[in-house]
Amino acid sequence: MNHGRVNPDQTLDAQGITGLGNVYYNQIEPALVEAAVARGEGRLGKGGAFLCSTGQFTGRSPKDKFVVRTPSVEKTIWWDNNAPMTPEAYAVLKADMLAHLAGRDLFVQDLYAGADPLHRLDVRVIAELAWHGLFIRHLLRRPAQDELDGFTPEWTIINVPSFKADPARHGCRSETVIALNFDEKTVLIANTAYAGENKKSVFTILNYILPGKGVMAMHCSANHAIGNPVDAAVFFGLSGTGKTTLSAAPDRTLIGDDEHGWSDRGIFNFEGGCYAKTINLDPKAEPEIYATTSRFGTVVENMVYDPETLELDFSDNSLTDNTRCAYPLDAISNASDTGLGGHPRHVVMLTCDAFGVLPPIARLSPAQAMYHFLSGFTSKVAGTERGITEPTPTFSTCFGAPFMPRRPEVYGKLLQEKILKQGATCWLVNTGWTGGAYGTGKRMPIKATRALLTAALDGSLAGVEFRRDPNFGFEVPVALAGVDATLLNPRATWADTAAYDAQAQKLVDMFSKNFGQYVPYIDDDIKAAAIG
Repeated sequence: MNHGRVNPDQTLDAQGITGLGNVYYNQIEPALVEAAVARGEGRLGKGGAFLCSTGQFTGRSPKDKFVVRTPSVEKTIWWDNNAPMTPEAYAVLKADMLAHLAGRDLFVQDLYAGADPLHRLDVRVIAELAWHGLFIRHLLRRPAQDELDGFTPEWTIINVPSFKADPARHGCRSETVIALNFDEKTVLIANTAYAGENKKSVFTILNYILPGKGVMAMHCSANHAIGNPVDAAVFFGLSGTGKTTLSAAPDRTLIGDDEHGWSDRGIFNFEGGCYAKTINLDPKAEPEIYATTSRFGTVVENMVYDPETLELDFSDNSLTDNTRCAYPLDAISNASDTGLGGHPRHVVMLTCDAFGVLPPIARLSPAQAMYHFLSGFTSKVAGTERGITEPTPTFSTCFGAPFMPRRPEVYGKLLQEKILKQGATCWLVNTGWTGGAYGTGKRMPIKATRALLTAALDGSLAGVEFRRDPNFGFEVPVALAGVDATLLNPRATWADTAAYDAQAQKLVDMFSKNFGQYVPYIDDDIKAAAIG
């Protein structure tokens, strides 16, 4: 039985998915919350937030992600970074998943990614869990009601957490699988209830499609000056580096917190919502994000709470360090209602340096920016991926290797062209450790990071004195009013300067070793900017 407004020609039956129980199409938030609670998927929290646990999987499973190896993508997929699945194994997996769904109720959301109508991707998400429908309704963008009558998805995601894959039968690694088929334009997700797999599957698709159209797909947040969309900035970074926190500045308009495109017309948000980390969320430092955790319809994932009072414990990481909340952009008072901005005047690359070596901010030349973009140095923070329990230094090219189907040089060259054409100023910002490595030093004070970023974006930082860093060659401000000058010289924050020098050399050597893989594919100016 079908429920909800949908053209008969656009039902799951029309897609060849039959034998189901009730199918609920495009339900709005109250209906989805009601269904999720009635089905025992979670609890209603304070203010009407939906409290849920994702069970065994509290982060993404990148090692269980596959691309179906078909002739159309054989020469364009970066196979060193994307595990292949045979078309035959995929066909068996899909048939088995659909058979598993016989008689079950499903929740369908017809949505799209891409605020720029020239680069919009229509996506249908078929979810076994009602709260997954609620989650993706927040995170993607909603068509106007009259558009739903003729909605034809270009891509379909089928998410069935109760289905367990068989590695021998389905050509995968474990009982968990995320399989993307670019010929069939379908994503299959099984044996994980972690909702982030839904949004990152869409991001992976866009990372493949858009570069072919001259559009840079970016794992970044973005904002612009209030009342001036032309004065835009983007913030690259992996999860936990501060994309959401730093882009949600009260003196700027938030375009989005995680995924954007950069076309010939400017930047645009792929999404319609935010997926913020909540561990140790501070109501004073981040009041608007904090307020969403008691907002009707917000999905609150894996947070510990008092079963009687429903009070959330923001410091309890006993389930995971990757506690999160998902909410629509309009929950943030200064969010853009268009999701659009001009060409970025500033490109910020966020890194979480667990070595305690990098300064809180550095100015990069375009060539240095490409070097750091391709390097993608950061630390994976606890909980974001399965098995990560403490900050782990890593190089994730383009600040998003798990979502990059094409070779990194494709994205690097496209970004370089846009930076040079638009004359953007580039910055490297360290939100990681200072005064020592992880375990000895302390996290960079967010107040200092905000002050430095504000000065960078409003142009005042350009007028201060800079020094050239002896290890990395980029420019570092010597002082800025309101910021402890010692922070700007990482070596001075260490009690043992010889230990800092050794740690810095260790990091330089890691950069040099990692970058060797890109040297055959890059231009001479980027080679000249290489470290070590």
